[in-house]
Amino acid sequence: LALQLQPNLVLGICTSAGSVTAHSTLIANTLGIPMVVGIGTQLLSLATDTQIALDGTTGEVWIEPSPVQLLKAKQSQTFVKSPAPQEAITKDGRKIAVMANIVGVADAEFALECGAEGVGLLRSEFLYLHRQTPPTEAEEYETYQAIAQIMGSRPLTIRTLDIGGDKTVPYIKLESEPNPFLGWRGIRQSLDTPEIFQTQLRAILRASYGHNIKVMFPMVASVQEVRAAKKILTEVENSLSEVGNIKVGIMVEVPAAVTMANQLAKEVDFFSIGTNDLSQYVMAADRTNSKVANLTNGLEPAVLRMTQQTVIAAHEAGISVSVCGQLASNSVAVPILLGLGVDELSVAPPAISIVKRVISQLDMLEVEAIAHSVLKLDGAKSVQEYIVAQVGIEI
Repeated sequence: LALQLQPNLVLGICTSAGSVTAHSTLIANTLGIPMVVGIGTQLLSLATDTQIALDGTTGEVWIEPSPVQLLKAKQSQTFVKSPAPQEAITKDGRKIAVMANIVGVADAEFALECGAEGVGLLRSEFLYLHRQTPPTEAEEYETYQAIAQIMGSRPLTIRTLDIGGDKTVPYIKLESEPNPFLGWRGIRQSLDTPEIFQTQLRAILRASYGHNIKVMFPMVASVQEVRAAKKILTEVENSLSEVGNIKVGIMVEVPAAVTMANQLAKEVDFFSIGTNDLSQYVMAADRTNSKVANLTNGLEPAVLRMTQQTVIAAHEAGISVSVCGQLASNSVAVPILLGLGVDELSVAPPAISIVKRVISQLDMLEVEAIAHSVLKLDGAKSVQEYIVAQVGIEI
């Protein structure tokens, strides 16, 4: 349903349950639709045609809002859509690449309008959802090619199919699982459905010719999975006559991938940290469950320590690290991520201008010291308070 939303028709979304890192919320963010989740069941008792105003940044919701409240909601939207600086450069001259998370061709154009320097995450599952059969190679190729052409020489990172968890399709037989987020999804599923996987890789490799395309595998938990996926990628590549010089990366979103990051880094060209899933796995809390959503906060020191460990292993191996989870869009988190050594941030297009402005107000030596300090704090609330108090920027 989220993928079918039209931003020109939907002004905002308010839900009684859910969390800020649920798939539907992430899609709404990507489309630039303000969304507030987990309001409670009282929302369901409101009469049809009740006027509601919301601020997707602060999480405020007003029932039958006053003129002042309406103005505040409109101003928050205007700020999000304001022009971004061309480049994100810290006060001491460090350039940080700010990419976009997108789900389709229209998003690619929107991302560039917002100031994206490329695509750090193309959620390719948008091609597979809401249909009875998997997309053909031609359909996938045309879509990837169209997005690559919009990007020009800018990088386009395509995540291979990540179905499962809170995303299902009728043509892949997903048995009912007690814990679907711990089940058959991501690269595990792709390796078990080679025909679908090979078709997608063929389309990606064909589109890579003449373009700056990267491919990355989701939900990697072991070196063996990466090697198996790379083997299939190589076989498909050898069957094609014209392919680009494609780089291969993985999503680091499983604690096992963090602990094995030094070995995984030898297998790939880059890491992309998916803080949405990493947070729920580290904290043992379902990110779609509003009752425990507060535990899946990427600012938890446990999650930040995992991020630090990943960055250290990657840099020792000479590869780059991006963060593409919701945490990268959080103004409070940006100083920490830069201080931990993250090379690139990939965010929802509407957040690009905000993230770039925050970066332009930072000094690398200062944020490195800040990151070192927050790792010693006792929880996400303490981290939030520390950043707001210590960092002299407009959060």
